Amino acid sequence: MYKNVRHYYLIFTIFLIIGCFQSIKVQAQYSLTGQLRIRAEDRDGYGNLVLSKSKNADFISQRTRLNFGYKWDLLTFGVSIQDIRIWGADASTISPADGSRLGLHEGWAELTLANKADTNIKFRLFDQLSLKVGRQELIYDDSRLIGNVDWLQQARQFDMALLKVMHHGWQVDLGYAFNQNTDAAGVTNSNYIPGNLPAYVKNSLGTLVPVPAGLVPLAAAGSAASNSSKTGTPIYSNPPSTNGATQDYKSFTSLYISKKFDQTKVSALFFNDDFGKYKLDSTGSAATGYVYGRRFVPSGANDNFDYSTNKRYTYGVMVSPTFGNASDFGKIAIQAAYYRQSGKDRDGKDMNAFHYSIAATYQKDRFSVTPGYDVLSGTKTADIALGKNNSFDPLYGSPHKFWGYMDYFYAGTGSPKGGLSNPYIKFKYTANVFSAGIDLHSFSLNEDMKKADGALIAKNLGKEADLQLSYTMNKFTNIELGYSLMKATDNMPFAKGQAVNNAVAATFDKTATWAYVMIKFTPDFFYSKPVPIRQ
Repeated sequence: MYKNVRHYYLIFTIFLIIGCFQSIKVQAQYSLTGQLRIRAEDRDGYGNLVLSKSKNADFISQRTRLNFGYKWDLLTFGVSIQDIRIWGADASTISPADGSRLGLHEGWAELTLANKADTNIKFRLFDQLSLKVGRQELIYDDSRLIGNVDWLQQARQFDMALLKVMHHGWQVDLGYAFNQNTDAAGVTNSNYIPGNLPAYVKNSLGTLVPVPAGLVPLAAAGSAASNSSKTGTPIYSNPPSTNGATQDYKSFTSLYISKKFDQTKVSALFFNDDFGKYKLDSTGSAATGYVYGRRFVPSGANDNFDYSTNKRYTYGVMVSPTFGNASDFGKIAIQAAYYRQSGKDRDGKDMNAFHYSIAATYQKDRFSVTPGYDVLSGTKTADIALGKNNSFDPLYGSPHKFWGYMDYFYAGTGSPKGGLSNPYIKFKYTANVFSAGIDLHSFSLNEDMKKADGALIAKNLGKEADLQLSYTMNKFTNIELGYSLMKATDNMPFAKGQAVNNAVAATFDKTATWAYVMIKFTPDFFYSKPVPIRQ
């Protein structure tokens, strides 16, 4: 039977279960909610500058979710199924060849091991102790380094185990994750091929060929940039990226600790993610064309392969004190954070990077203003030549929330090796059913970068303004509109790796825009509207 037909049967079965629940007296331990989020976008330079006179890109995307929860004294259970699609990406009639976008967003169980409030549990060393295992979202603090990146329709989740401790106001979370591609018999090692690879890739002759087994193709493969004009030697170069965009982790260990002292929250994060080692390799021949890439598994029985991992360490603290009251003089919330990265990066280069941030939010009644300053370290050209990496990678956070809604930095479109300095100011007005906000950013490099001819790239990259409006129509319906404007400098295409000389840089439109409208429905299927009792 067709895959999509099976999915429709699954959805039908779920709603049949809903009807069964509604036919009996539903207790508070069950929950069943949904989300339908449809977003229409108009892009003209979103993520990267586009060539002058390019046409705008328009599309509509959709996320459909069904969330089921169950809670018993010692067990909490959660499942979230979601379908992600672009309108029109699938044919209006299905065939056996159609793919599937229906997947498991979350599927976890949390077992209570200790709870001082429960007299039935004899183990009481901690106020609360639980173990949460399975596919789950992970969000810490403001999602700067660890978050669910909910803006993306597909969002983010982790397959992991999480030991959670609460004691005398302290929160301690210890997490562990381990990735593998297959459980097939005959596999004799645990090497991990990190990436959702396409079925086909262009080789050096520009011909579409199947992706070679065990090889992650390089972005530059098949282009003029992938070969030296003098020697014919491949130049292995991918645009720098973050958030696991070019290589997912093999495993990670995380430790998060937080405590609130009166109106001040202090938190610390330690995160060790390990990346499988690879070797640069190619398949094919001059006659048939080469495919260049990173090989993560042995290519043959005699391949002397390194099965160890590159270990990266990220650690730091965040302090968030709050003063005053929003209804009197006003409330001031300060947030300061400092993080470092050491060890080895995905490519085995020595890391010595840092990120610091400071912001202060003043709120008076319904109005708030937040000036702030973020710095993410970059790598000098001289250090790149020495095989060092001093560029901070903001792990698995939500960059859309911090460094501009147009996602020029630390998102899927790559980020400058020179790092980022970002002074900004944000204004927001919030009413009962309406909110409006505008963010103003100024972007520049943290470290010097050079052009192909050795000339320095000036640090100023551009300015961005982001406007957002939100209206809540009713308990389950929200409409959101946004408009963003980027005024980039001539340095932006060089910093993002789009241009190799001034002539190429001049072909890009330095003014970019992005607009969207999004409607979100979030029904609670067990919600009953209160009925007034007549006296």
